[in-house]
Amino acid sequence: MSTILPSSAAMTVKAEQTDREKLHTVAKQFEAVFLREMLGAARKTSFGEEGGAGDISGGQAMDTFRQLQDEHFTDATAETGTIGLAKMLEAQMARFVSDGSTAPQETTEPKADK
Repeated sequence: MSTILPSSAAMTVKAEQTDREKLHTVAKQFEAVFLREMLGAARKTSFGEEGGAGDISGGQAMDTFRQLQDEHFTDATAETGTIGLAKMLEAQMARFVSDGSTAPQETTEPKADK
């Protein structure tokens, strides 16, 4: 399998970023890795062909090409937000991270009137 490092410079976490910016970047990275794993699993499936899906146009060069193609596709998909998984993750995790200008806000339940 491939390395998990993003190939896109826009998806690299930098030390000078705020926690919120890092969360945004890491959520996109997670989406790309998740999609990569899904595509990898889909490529391994056999739909009854003799020898499996790898024998259709086989060879290590074709496997490497498909891996690079999948990495590019998943990075671009995550970067554009087409699937929306990164956006959902970021929204869920944002309550635990400050935006850089204020302290993290605690979520409290409204108190019921007595």
